[in-house]
Amino acid sequence: MNIPIAVAEGDGIGPEIMDATLRILQAAGAKLEIHRIEIGEKMYLKGFPTGMDPKMWETIRHTKAFLKAPITTPQGGGFKSLNVTIRTTMGLYANIRPCISYYPFVDTKHPEMDVVIVRENEEDLYSGIEYRQTPDVCCSLKLITRPGCEKIIRYAFEYAKHYGRKKVTCFSKDNIMKFSDGLFHKVFDEISEDYPDILNEHWIVDIGAAKLADTPEIFDVIVMPNLYGDILSDVAAQITGSVGLAGSANIGDHGAMFEAIHGSAPRRAGQNLANPSGLLLAGVQMLVHIGQPKVAEEVHNAWLSTIEQGIHTYDIFVDGKSKQKVGTAEFGAAVVRNLGKKPNELKPVVYSTAYAAPKTKFTETRTDRKIVGVDVFLYHKGKLEDFFSRISHINIGALRLKMITNRGTRVWPQGQPETFCVEQWRCRFVVDANHGCTQRECMQVLEAFDRIQLDVVKAEFLYTFDGSAGYTSAEG
Repeated sequence: MNIPIAVAEGDGIGPEIMDATLRILQAAGAKLEIHRIEIGEKMYLKGFPTGMDPKMWETIRHTKAFLKAPITTPQGGGFKSLNVTIRTTMGLYANIRPCISYYPFVDTKHPEMDVVIVRENEEDLYSGIEYRQTPDVCCSLKLITRPGCEKIIRYAFEYAKHYGRKKVTCFSKDNIMKFSDGLFHKVFDEISEDYPDILNEHWIVDIGAAKLADTPEIFDVIVMPNLYGDILSDVAAQITGSVGLAGSANIGDHGAMFEAIHGSAPRRAGQNLANPSGLLLAGVQMLVHIGQPKVAEEVHNAWLSTIEQGIHTYDIFVDGKSKQKVGTAEFGAAVVRNLGKKPNELKPVVYSTAYAAPKTKFTETRTDRKIVGVDVFLYHKGKLEDFFSRISHINIGALRLKMITNRGTRVWPQGQPETFCVEQWRCRFVVDANHGCTQRECMQVLEAFDRIQLDVVKAEFLYTFDGSAGYTSAEG
């Protein structure tokens, strides 16, 4: 019985690598019912701001998987990443990117590398909530949620358990972002206790990234928030030999999308040069997902045999190691010829049942939440002294001005003259200990700024949770 899948050729090199991929899958006997959809640059330019006709959602929704080639997002404002839109709209919260070395057939400094990066896919800075607050200041909101953390971290541990992986590592930057990345690390520690047979560890992302680039063989499965995962999965793929070798799966409770991790490379389009391997290996992940593991196994082993034979596209071709430089179509034809074969030196793959994503039971968080103040962000061109005297009198109920910062650095009280300031200022009004305030009183603070004609660009109410501050300290 053929399984319905949605297929998008994409832009740039997309049509070429998709053609090669589908030829291989069909030659291997994959039972697929293909439903083609058009997305990407042409659709953006036709007036669809998401890069896709909304009618296409029904096609994606009523197929078992979506195999997507890279697309081009036009430059300029008003165009949102279609990849992000699909992932968030369909709830594809887990991005899975295996990064494996194929030494000695593909040139690499890391012959023992076999890392799987599990990247959170729905939130973080990729929520795309941005503002230009003043002529010279822009703001992006980083959203990290407990449900988002619980879903992706449990997925990483379950993935490791299913595939016999020994260790899960968490990367975060919670020494600086103590609330957002701190939550990710906290949930990692909580969930790791449910998997005593799997080693767990945490790295600060900067030194973790350095170790990943230098000594990737010490890692097994790495779970990260969205932005770090996007960047470091490309780094990891490249140090295996080429970013063109890596495919990825986007998995959710109600759908799945499979794609190469690289972009559309328009400068290589139409030249029969591009390496289809990333999209093909994404297709292998898709076959496992839709219940055709034996076909996936045959395709993957044929691909390994082709790599082992030294039949390489330009991006991994090395004189003295590679045997034959081929184009996109010729590489695909070589994989077809190798169907039924297994590699001699590289480890053959064996696939069994598909990995089913766990249904996460979310932790219900109950806290005593109280409002205790407000941070007011102002647009003011000039020195601190120019407006401090205008606002020092603002007192609403128990709310008092406690701090002024510029780009997060305190400039009052006890500011330093060397601090460089821009045109956005943050004024913090909080109540003294043992006092409370109301939302209405915080709004009256904003009204007070309006009365003296100071330009408020943003306000953030301040809360305590079970008596602990839910906001950064006066020092930051």
